[in-house]
This record gives sequence, C-alpha cells and structure tokens, in this order.
Amino acid sequence: MITKKSKYIIDTQELLNEDILKKIKAFCFQKTDSDIKSISNWILENWRIDLTLDQDIILGYLKDWSNIEGYAIGMCRPKNNFESSILIQIFNELKIPFTISAGRTNLTGSATPNGGFIISTEKLNRSKPTVKNNHVLCSPSSLLEDMRQEVLNETNSEMYYPVDPTSRKEATIGGTISCNASGFVPGKKGATRHWVRGLDIILPNGKFLSCKRGEYISKNNFFQIDGNKIKIPEYNRPKIKNASGPYTGCDGDIDFVDLIVGSEGMFGLITNCSLFIESRPRSFLDLFIILDSEKNAFSLFHFLNTQNKIETLNAFEYFGYNCQKYMNNKQYFFNKNSEVGVYLQIPIMEQSEDQKCSEWSSLLLNSNCNIHGDNIYVLNDKKSWDLFFNSRHSIPENALKESKKLGGVSIITDIIVPKENFAQLIEGTHRLIKNSKIEYLLFGHLGDCHLHFHMIPEKREEITAKKTYDQIVDLSSSLGGVYSAEHGTGRRKKNDFIKCYGYEAVRQLYNIKKSLDPNELLNSGNIIT
Repeated sequence: MITKKSKYIIDTQELLNEDILKKIKAFCFQKTDSDIKSISNWILENWRIDLTLDQDIILGYLKDWSNIEGYAIGMCRPKNNFESSILIQIFNELKIPFTISAGRTNLTGSATPNGGFIISTEKLNRSKPTVKNNHVLCSPSSLLEDMRQEVLNETNSEMYYPVDPTSRKEATIGGTISCNASGFVPGKKGATRHWVRGLDIILPNGKFLSCKRGEYISKNNFFQIDGNKIKIPEYNRPKIKNASGPYTGCDGDIDFVDLIVGSEGMFGLITNCSLFIESRPRSFLDLFIILDSEKNAFSLFHFLNTQNKIETLNAFEYFGYNCQKYMNNKQYFFNKNSEVGVYLQIPIMEQSEDQKCSEWSSLLLNSNCNIHGDNIYVLNDKKSWDLFFNSRHSIPENALKESKKLGGVSIITDIIVPKENFAQLIEGTHRLIKNSKIEYLLFGHLGDCHLHFHMIPEKREEITAKKTYDQIVDLSSSLGGVYSAEHGTGRRKKNDFIKCYGYEAVRQLYNIKKSLDPNELLNSGNIIT
C-alpha cells in the first residue's frame, strides 16, 4: 500500500553535487569578506558567473525608487538556478549578507542592499513567456508589461493578465510577486497573490523547491521542510487589501505559495513562476465623472457597492482634494476648483459599447450623487483618452516637482482600513494634515477604499510632516487598518509594522526567518531584521 505524503511535508532538492559542496566548503574555510577579491576570482575561474566588485557598476543597484541609500561590496547576475545556488551556498559559508534586486521600483527600500552582495535577477532564467491553457510560464526577470503584451499576442487578445501597477513597464515579474503588487482592478483580483499558480524558489540555504498552489498546505500552522518544523506566524492580519508583511495563519492553515507572495524576499529567491490568466473582455468603456464634492464621490462608491458593481470594474480611481492644482489640462474637465473626479473602466463582454454606455449613464444619473449628463466624459476615442491619460499622470509628476522646488521630501501614505471605517479615516486624516498646515493632495483607488494622501512639506516642515504621518498610521491602526495596502514594508516602514501588529508579531516573523535563514543573510533589514 502506497502512503500519500502529507501536504505540510516539503522535500527540497540539492542542485549541487557532493563534490561541488565539498569544494566550496574547503575553499571558504577560514576566509572572510576581507578576502573578497580572491573569492570573486575563484568563483569566476570555476563557474564564470557574472560577478563584479566595480563600485561604478554597483552604484546603479544601490537605490530603488525609495531613494534610500544602500551599500554593497559586490554584485552578481546569475543566469540560472545552478549559478544562484552556488552563490547562495558560498555566501552562507562565508556569512556574507546578500540582497535580491529586481526592477527596483518599490518605494520602501526592500531592494536596497545593507552590505554584502547584490544578487540581481536581470539575467535569471531569461526566456520568452509561454502561455499554457489558463496560465503563463515566465521568468522572474521578465518585465511585467512585456509579459502582459506577450499573453495578448499568443492568445490573439483572447486572454490577459489583469494586474497593472503603475510601474508595470519597469517592474519585473519576480519583484511584483515578492511585493504582492497590485494595480487598478478593485478587489482581490487586483493583487498579484490571486494570480500566482506556482513558483520555483531557492531557499536561503541554497536548496531548490518547486511548489504549485494547493500542493503544500500547512498543518496546525506548521510546515516541515527537509525534516525541520517551520512555524507560520499567527498574528491577526486584516482581511483587506494588504501588503504589510508576509501572509499569516491567523485564520488557519495556509498555502506555501501564499507564504512566499508578499514576503519581500525574506524567505527565498524566486527563479521561475507560473501565473493564471483569464478571458479578456471584448473591449472597455472608460468614463471620467465630475462630482461637486468628496462627499458625493464617496456616496457614489456606496451606491455602486450596494448595486454589486465594484468588483465588476477594472478601475475605480479618485482624484480629490487639490488634484486640480497639479493636473495638466484641468480646464478640459473641471469648471470649479471645488470639483473632484472619478475614473471608471468598465469591461464589455457581450454588449455593444453604446449599450454599455447607455446602461452606465442611466445608473450614474440615478445614483442621487448630483451627477449630470454633461459631467460624464466618455474617453473611448484616442484624442479623449490621450488627454485624460496625460492629465492623470501629470498629477504625481507635478507634485514631485513641487517637492523638489521646496527642498522637502514627499511623504505619501498607503493606509487602508475596513470599508465601514473608511469615512472616519479620511475625515481624521484631512484634519491631521490641515492642522499641520502642510500642502497636500488626495488621490487613489476608491474601489478598494484605498486613497493616498500626498504631503508636500517645505524643508522646514519635514519634522512636522513625519510626525503627522506617524499620527495617520496610528489612526489607521486604531480603525482596524494597516499602514501599507500596496507598497510593502521594506526598510522604510519597519516601525509602522510594529505600530500595526506589535512586538509579538515581530517575534513570530523573526522565528520563521531564523528557521529558514539561520544566519540572517538574505535581504537583511527588510521588515524586521
């Protein structure tokens, strides 16, 4: 009788044979990072791995979009799993920290090295994305938008990958998985986690693991990896759009895939991935709606929510307080400075564009949100869409220019709370920032009740702005929310994690980190260490 292996038991694969492991161990004996030049030469001579100690080359990998300063003694670009495993094995023998670097589009410093080596994924398992039925196989080094376009090409635009973060043209697929990146689609389908079918991973000890969704499920919040018990964190993680640290077992056992997604590189290097795709709508109806107040914009959200329309949308974006001040071409859309805007993207499956437009116009005009027909802009011709697109993207660009002009640093919130506490959060945050007398604007993803307050302090106001930000995080935590809905924790928001979850959560994360990475070498400084 064949006994079926329990799903919580995971066996990894050693990619290096015994001779290579002995060779590495013997060479690294009694060496330290002070011998890095001879170590690098030895790696190059034996395996020709792309590796450099040239600080001029490394300089381009020391910062991500957070602009946090980093430093590293070396940088390597492995081409495959074998080279990755060799490097990680050597770093473990020498106790040299290493940081995974992908597209470096994150805003919290999770790809910023804190010493040691950088492992860049830009050459890792390079291959063209390949569609297989309802999923796409792809390299972590592929750019997200390139993969999205390839899916459209291979399926004659019948299938697509819906996740579309703002950084999709620069972000790599591996990076979006590590950060659980999300885009404009409201609800769970807007985040990467929902679409991850399977992952290939090299753990911090250099061993290889391939896992598909549903293949490995924890038991009593434990996994057993190569005979070692790994305890899953159990602290309460709010069930909202959430990128504030790794997935937990607060509601019971979890899939190993979910432990990796959104863990910001704490637990391993993603070397290949498989992502679900779905049928693409025949076309989309794009609407920009002008409302006379924030109150009516939020009333529109509640109305569409009661009509069960929110999760049928591909986008529900809000342009609120002070956005007009930073928007190019605002005169084409707004008549009064007090007006706000909402952008909706509506999938069209069967109906004609005219039928869908008529349906939604009727719905909006009967929403009791003081919407008039001449305040609904249909953006389905190229000229209208280009005008709106350029206007929309000018807002953050102009806000950042203003920050530079004032000599201060932009501070952008990523807070989110349960829907029932949304109005209280927005009202309280407006009050906190206005009391500080700091310039700001408000925009974001209304479909998820997830809006960004973008503070633009002068240099002399930076301390006040940071105190105000801390008060806003405290407010969101007190309302059952989190500090990060989509940007993650990284190095920048470690204190926010403590405020939100407490020191017991830090202890639980530290324990699982130590279980998988005893030397605490991988992505040191991210989230907790």
